[in-house]
Amino acid sequence: MKNSIVKLFGISVLLTTLITGCSSSDGGGTTINPFVLDANNFKGTITEGEVILNAGTVYKLTGKLQVNTGATLTIPAGTMIEGMGTSSYIAVAQGGKINVNGTAVDPVVMTSGLSVKNSGDWGGLVICGKAPINRTSGGSGTASSEVGNLTYGGAIASDNSGSIRYLRVEYAGADFSGKKSDGVSLFGVGSGTTFEYVEAFRGADDGFGFFGGTVNTSYLVALGNQDDQFDWAEGFAGTHTNWYAKIAYGKGNRGIEGDNYELGFTNTPISNPTITNITLVGPGSGADPVIYSDNQGFKLRTGTKAQFSNVVLSGWKQGFNVEDDATISFVGTLLKATNVNFIDVLTQSKGTTTAGTDANVSAVFTESALATGAGNGANAPAWSTGWTAGF
Repeated sequence: MKNSIVKLFGISVLLTTLITGCSSSDGGGTTINPFVLDANNFKGTITEGEVILNAGTVYKLTGKLQVNTGATLTIPAGTMIEGMGTSSYIAVAQGGKINVNGTAVDPVVMTSGLSVKNSGDWGGLVICGKAPINRTSGGSGTASSEVGNLTYGGAIASDNSGSIRYLRVEYAGADFSGKKSDGVSLFGVGSGTTFEYVEAFRGADDGFGFFGGTVNTSYLVALGNQDDQFDWAEGFAGTHTNWYAKIAYGKGNRGIEGDNYELGFTNTPISNPTITNITLVGPGSGADPVIYSDNQGFKLRTGTKAQFSNVVLSGWKQGFNVEDDATISFVGTLLKATNVNFIDVLTQSKGTTTAGTDANVSAVFTESALATGAGNGANAPAWSTGWTAGF
């Protein structure tokens, strides 16, 4: 009887340990798996269970933090994660999940931890899912992410990589083997993922990079990133609303760069997002052509399709730049923007065939001076108040 009581007591202690987890000595949060959580040396691989961060703690991201299949990273409102160098980034592998539970008053902030913050200080956020990409035509193939070398793609359009709400990613874009990371990179992310109220601020490359996938997004802000503010390729799809982008701080190329696949213009599934309520603000129609060599609101090429509506284009040398025969073949039908308000745009549209000759692509848009874009014309939309930076 005594031995039975001892065994039961041991089982009780074990269950209590598994359920309550362990807290780091500095109050860094709670973990229910073997991962060691250290707020001052935040890195490693979460292999199982859930790691819940503490909103009252600043996490010093000192290297790669990876969330593997079956594991979850949960970040409560008001949490700050500081990237401490160019080797630091957060990567969510296929089957892993990240839950960012920010609010308009208390967003989650991922930023540079350096005393003087600059674009490219750290690596940003990478999420890899199992939704289709078109590196192999037909959409069932997979590939390896440029940052993290993680597998992405597959045949699960409804794949769920978690829930991201009210997140600001600042000063990302570190160089990994000659390739700069985006502020947020979504590789084959599926429609089961929630992705809304997210800002990419002052990154060294693109603000948001979409590599295939079917994720739906809303309320995205890309501000002051040094390449394109939004960039897609590899069969990107989904339904998207309320995107706001602005070139700022003396660098930057396009508002949106949209591609199908550079090595297979007709590879399927063909990139075909639907985006409603878009504002793209450039550096001005007469901005320095050396600093702003690609002063274009939209760059659409390599066979992409897309449907846009309620668009404001302000301050661009070119509104729509369409390249390649495959892309031009969709103009006016499967590639079209309806209700576009042009403000200080020198050339509304320009087309270039695969052979390099000019093409008339004016059917790519219909014009309306009443378009409001993301909600407030060229100005900051009301829904961006409180949680964004840089306006």
